[in-house]
Amino acid sequence: MKKFVVERNFPGAANLSPEELETISRTFCEAIGKLKKPHHWVKSFITEDKIYCIHIAESREAILEHAKLGKVPVNTISEVKTIIDPANSNLLC
Repeated sequence: MKKFVVERNFPGAANLSPEELETISRTFCEAIGKLKKPHHWVKSFITEDKIYCIHIAESREAILEHAKLGKVPVNTISEVKTIIDPANSNLLC
C-alpha cells in the first residue's frame, strides 16, 4: 500500500458548512465501501478553494476509482515518497 496526497479544486471549500463537510465525509466513506480493494482515507485538509486528502491505496488508479464512485473531483494525485517533520532535524522546534 502506498500513501497519496490528492488535490481537489473545490471553489469555496473554506466556506463549507459543518453539514456539507459531513456529507462530503460520508460520500468519501461510502465510496470506499464500494471499492473491491483495500483503501484507507486518512484525513483531508480544507483550504480556501481546495481540499487536500491523504489516502493509503494500492495505486493511482485506485484513487481515481474512489473519486469516480464518490463523484468527487481529482486534480492531482501525488505519491508520498518520504515524510519529514521536526524530529528529522534532531532539534526542538
